[in-house]
Amino acid sequence: MRISVIIVTWNALPLLQRYLPSVVASTYADLEIRLADNASADGSAEWVRAHHPQVKIDTFDANHGYCGGNNRGARQATGDLLLFLNNDVRVEPGWLEPLAARFRAEPDLGILQPKLRSEARPTHFEYAGAAGGWLDRYGYPFCRGRIFDVVEEDLGQYDDACDIFWASGAAFAIRRSLFETLGGFDEDFEFHMEEIDLCWRAQAHGWRVAYEPRSVVYHWGGGSLPAASPRKTYYNFRNNHAMLVKNLPKGRLLRTFLVRAVLDDMALFRLLVTGKWAEAVALVRASWHTLFRSRRHWRKRSPVHPPPPLERLSGLYPGSVVWAHFIRGHRTFRQLP
Repeated sequence: MRISVIIVTWNALPLLQRYLPSVVASTYADLEIRLADNASADGSAEWVRAHHPQVKIDTFDANHGYCGGNNRGARQATGDLLLFLNNDVRVEPGWLEPLAARFRAEPDLGILQPKLRSEARPTHFEYAGAAGGWLDRYGYPFCRGRIFDVVEEDLGQYDDACDIFWASGAAFAIRRSLFETLGGFDEDFEFHMEEIDLCWRAQAHGWRVAYEPRSVVYHWGGGSLPAASPRKTYYNFRNNHAMLVKNLPKGRLLRTFLVRAVLDDMALFRLLVTGKWAEAVALVRASWHTLFRSRRHWRKRSPVHPPPPLERLSGLYPGSVVWAHFIRGHRTFRQLP
C-alpha cells in the first residue's frame, strides 16, 4: 500500500528546514513525499531540491491556500493513501506503519488521524486535533484532549483506537479513491474547517473516520494564522456556518441556526467585553457572509447521498459543548455528561 505524504507550503522555508528532515527519515518502505509549493518566493523549492532530492516538488503559479494546494498536490500523487501533513509537523520514524496497518485491516475505514502532541509542549496534546475531533449538535468542534482553550496533558487517557467525527487537517490519511469520490477539499473554505467538512461528507457516504494512538506526531501550530487573529476568527465562524448549510439534514437547519444565532451573539459579547474589537468585527463579517452566500453552499448539498441523521454519525456530542464548558464548568473531554 503506497502512501503519498503531501505537504503544502508557502514562504515557510524555516519550517521546512526544521521539520521536513523528520518526514524524510520515515521508515515506511513504499513512501512518496510531495511538496505542494504555493508559489513561494523564499527559495523553498530550491532548498528542498538541493537537500532532499527524493522529495517530489509540485510548484504552482499562485497561493491556492491549504485546500487548493492539497487538491493540486493530490492530483499528482501516486499513492493508494494520501496523507496531508502541515509543514510545521515533526514525525517519529515509524509513524506511518500503524496507519497503513489499520487501512489494510479495516476496509470500511476511510480517514485516519494519528495522535497530535504539541511541539512546544510535548507532554500535552496539540490544540488542532489532539486525540481526535468531535462535534456538538450545534456545530462546535472540539477534541478528545482539548475543549476550547483547555488542552490536556497526554497521560495515556485517550490511547484507545476509536472512531471520531473529524480528523485534524494538520495530519491525516485518507484513501485516495474516497478523496476523489468526495471531490477533495472544498476550496471555498480556503482555511479552517475544510477537514471537518470532508470528514462529514465521508461519513455521509458510509465511511468511518478514526484515530490511531500508536502513530504520534508533534505539531507546532499557528504556522498559517496565529491563534488570536481576526482573520482566523473570520474563517472559523464563516466556514463553520458553511459546513452546517452543506451537511445538516434539512429538518435540523432552522432550529440549529436559531440556537447558533444566540451562541454566536454570546461569543460576540465575550469578544467585546474583553476588548477584542478586531475579532468581534471579524465575527460580524462572517455572519454577514453566511446571510449573503448561503445559497452557494446550499447548492453543494449532495442529492445522491442526502445527509444522514446526526445520531448515526460517530463522534457527535448530543448536547452543547458551549453550555457544558462555560456554564457547567466541564473542562476536559471525560467530564462531559
